[in-house]
Amino acid sequence: MRGVARVWNWKAKIGAAVVVIGVVTAVVNRNFAQGKAQEKTATSGLSGAGPVVRGTPDDPLRDPGESHLHHVKQLTFGGQNAEAYFSFDGRRLIFMSTREPYACDQIFTMNADGSDVRLASTGKGRTTCGYFYPDGKHLLYSSTHQAGAACPPRPDYSRGYVWAVYSSYQIYNATYDGKLLKPLSAGPGYNAEATLSADGKKIVFTSSRDADLDIYSMNADGTGVRRLTNTLGYDGGPFFSPDGRWIVYRAHHPTSEDEKARYRALLAQDLVEPSEMDLWVMRADGSQQRQITRLGGASFAPAFFPDSRRILFASNYEHPGSSQFELYAVNRDGQELERVTWAGGFNAFPHFSPDGKKVAFISNRNGKAPHEINVFIADWLP
Repeated sequence: MRGVARVWNWKAKIGAAVVVIGVVTAVVNRNFAQGKAQEKTATSGLSGAGPVVRGTPDDPLRDPGESHLHHVKQLTFGGQNAEAYFSFDGRRLIFMSTREPYACDQIFTMNADGSDVRLASTGKGRTTCGYFYPDGKHLLYSSTHQAGAACPPRPDYSRGYVWAVYSSYQIYNATYDGKLLKPLSAGPGYNAEATLSADGKKIVFTSSRDADLDIYSMNADGTGVRRLTNTLGYDGGPFFSPDGRWIVYRAHHPTSEDEKARYRALLAQDLVEPSEMDLWVMRADGSQQRQITRLGGASFAPAFFPDSRRILFASNYEHPGSSQFELYAVNRDGQELERVTWAGGFNAFPHFSPDGKKVAFISNRNGKAPHEINVFIADWLP
């Protein structure tokens, strides 16, 4: 998974030290100062109902500190909805959702105004990480249905917070109306977190096929698989830049022998600890890998701005160990960190429309029940 938002009930086990990357502009400092009073009223994350946003009459779901967002609109209501990504023409969204009558996540599509919601997966097993092909007629997603129609068992959290990286996940190509065309991955190991380049020629994804969680690329038809990362640890959630030259991803590489042993032991059980992650970038061919954030806690769900120079992402670095995540922006070189959302609670999985005029994201703002997360869309102001 790229990270299912509903399970962010982080254990408080990360140090409170915060290291802010790059150069924070005076505007950012002013925004932080203005947001402190608002932040005191925010929830701690997903354990309760979502935060109540004190917006304006014409924009009630936008916190006053969210200067880049305007006309915030809620598209789903109730349940657990995550990972909403635009089609290449900007007219539709693909997302994952747990809703009746399904016991675990399935892939759905809807218009960018929230209308015409359709099931796009089989309704069997668990799915994750849906994405459109550029033609708008075909979809990409991962599913466990081939291993069984039932939902795979949830992880055991008794020994700490973990994500399940099921070895039964395989990547599929399907039609817009839900017909499976072919599996694009095969063999043992987790295969998920797949996205497409803007020209539709390349897929980038995460796999454990070589006994580690690494990033791979392949042609749009599943041929030409190439491993891009080789450092021990979790490299995942990759996205191409719109110009096709870069890939941004999240990663955590254990350093001590104890950490490495724990990572390997968990991975052997199809598990991974996501409590510490930072953002990395690399060239589309896997070269020039470099870390661009060094923040406490977990930073994940990165997406490029349309200009391919800046990145929007989610992080809990101001509240490490919690499920309180906000959206931030940073340059591709790690400079000019800026906080984007101020609503409190959980805000993640941002994705720009192709023209850069709108952004979709996931939030529990306005949520009526614990762990409720919904899809939102807003106009983006530079």
